[in-house]
Amino acid sequence: MSGSRPSARHTSPSAAAFLLASIAVGAGLAGAAPAVAQDGGAPDGRLALETWLDWETVSDARLSPDGSEVVYARRWVDKLADRWESSLWIVNADGTRNRHLVDGSSPRWSPDGTRIAFLAPDDDGNTQIRVRWMDDEGATTQVTRLTRSPGDLEWSPDGTRLSFTMDVPAERPTSENWKISLPRPPGAEWTDDPRIVERLVYRSDRRGYLEETFEHVFVVSADGGTPRQLTRGDMDHGAATWGPGGTLLFSGLLADDADYRWDESDIYRLDPATGDVTPLTTRKGPDRRPVPSPDGRLIAYVGRDTTMLDYAESAIWLMNADGSEPRALTEALDRTPGTLHWAPDGSGIYFNLAADGYAHIHHVTLEGEVTALTEGRRLVSLDDIAPGGLAVGAIEDAHAPGDLYAFPARDPASATRLTRVNEDVLHGVPLGDVEEVWTESFDGTRVHGWVITPPGFDPAREYPMMLVIHGGPHGMYNGGFNFAWQEHAANGYVVLYTNPRGSSGYGTEFGNAIQYDYPGDDYEDLMASVDAVLARGFVDEENLFVYGCSGGGVLTAWVVGHTDRFRAASANCPVINWLSFVGQVDGNYLRWYADFERFPWEDPSEHIRRSPLTYVGNVTTPTMLMTGVLDMRTPISQTEQFYQALKAQRKPTAMIRFEGEWHGTSSKPSNFLRTQLYLRKWFERWGDHDDARETATEEG
Repeated sequence: MSGSRPSARHTSPSAAAFLLASIAVGAGLAGAAPAVAQDGGAPDGRLALETWLDWETVSDARLSPDGSEVVYARRWVDKLADRWESSLWIVNADGTRNRHLVDGSSPRWSPDGTRIAFLAPDDDGNTQIRVRWMDDEGATTQVTRLTRSPGDLEWSPDGTRLSFTMDVPAERPTSENWKISLPRPPGAEWTDDPRIVERLVYRSDRRGYLEETFEHVFVVSADGGTPRQLTRGDMDHGAATWGPGGTLLFSGLLADDADYRWDESDIYRLDPATGDVTPLTTRKGPDRRPVPSPDGRLIAYVGRDTTMLDYAESAIWLMNADGSEPRALTEALDRTPGTLHWAPDGSGIYFNLAADGYAHIHHVTLEGEVTALTEGRRLVSLDDIAPGGLAVGAIEDAHAPGDLYAFPARDPASATRLTRVNEDVLHGVPLGDVEEVWTESFDGTRVHGWVITPPGFDPAREYPMMLVIHGGPHGMYNGGFNFAWQEHAANGYVVLYTNPRGSSGYGTEFGNAIQYDYPGDDYEDLMASVDAVLARGFVDEENLFVYGCSGGGVLTAWVVGHTDRFRAASANCPVINWLSFVGQVDGNYLRWYADFERFPWEDPSEHIRRSPLTYVGNVTTPTMLMTGVLDMRTPISQTEQFYQALKAQRKPTAMIRFEGEWHGTSSKPSNFLRTQLYLRKWFERWGDHDDARETATEEG
């Protein structure tokens, strides 16, 4: 691109058209969208942004007890209502007769395979438990009539009951301490009573300011009736699973000061008949996700000892059903396992492991011998195993979005494909190549990442490049399919995304490398990765752009305060000022105080040193900020502080406040479209963009 770029900075006509289309979609004017070419591409064949409105995902696959059928959730976009919806589909285990079953989510087969329990809203919008019979009649029964949403649905072993969790108002509400007698005149229209808060955790992103409730375990007859609350007290009880002898197992921390012990949880056994609760683990540290063995003699779970480290990997642990003889099985792996599944014969445990940029199925014996059952540059997950040993899960890679497959649990390589949910919209659409890259940072640390090049890529050309930074900060990008980045590549951008130090999935030492130093050397890792890609010669170093959300927004704001190498940036849903952030964040904010060596009232210097706001005077890069107006995780007041500091210095900036969004800017389909378009609108405004996109498409 160097030497041939025009001097004028401009927005391409196609980007402007897409911007108008996205606004039309958000306003319900579907007819204003541009025409889509046959096979799901844009008129020139590349991946079209509006393809997102036809995108589907599959999840929560469950095998019938006899292994003959798979029921799963299929998520799709309601284009007019601007939201994601979920339907249940069913397919034979050999891939035949894939068909819609009923609208809903969270399907669960009864132990005898005659029924499926699931969740679906009633006419008033309240989520209810329903049961569908799997005979020829296919009758569906609404089991509950709840005013609060149930979750964590599970069948009892005998198929007569369903357990679930649900929030319940506090037994001793704070309001009892604040009873007052107002001298209100008859008929007076006074303002509502104030919200009185005494709890440590009182707000939550995507929920808002919390009612004074606690999560409890319930059971209800599978034939319908009044649910029975099994647990009591003003304490949270986590998701329950049925254990030996008809008992229930759950994790939580049943202590009066549980909110202050945010890094601790134990596993408990609950007797449904008496309500008696017995702790099975008592160590300091998070023990969670208990799964009983098929014969009920053992319980597998995920946990670790408490630590002063900011980040530490957990392991699979095993204990007897009474809590005795706890022992670790996978500590040497130094990676945190995902969902656990017992082998049908109880000889070992299958588990998901998202690590080192990919995801694979592993198996561990009761003696702790770990075997990786899948491998390669893809993401493979295990959702369920039938008693006969047949398993079901999802597989995806950089060019194939996730679909469901059935396979023997011991031999996932011999898999049968069950779904092809996005094959129609991607048919004939050229995608950008995805290359895995490893970069050596300033101190020898190896940094993992990926580069997407535009369709029709010509290594002799120079392309603009976006650096994308993940959040967390203990998150992990992976080598799977990413629609957003492929769509940017289809518009002529090289896209670089990496896992700098502090990322999860690379072991405790790597993940903890940013303790008391975030942002810090992770910034150096990002710049080293940018330099490595520039050295290849196909990126225009005068047209570099950077963006990220949440922890990625933090680092983006840090980047522009420490270098001027990027033409434009977008710090989305960022933390800007650590001094004010901890008092504004939702959930248990003590977790964020733990990221610093001292409380700010003891010594504010570290909070100041690590705040992007401290370096706003150095910023010369045009920096946009995008945040949801409802965000409670990185509240929009953080965005406002950076915006106002930039405006006070008359530096180029813009603030985009997303309506209806909590943390992030893309939960609503139309806001995902807007996020893509506003990013490129800003980058094209400040960069020099020639016809690289059109040329790349023609050559493709």
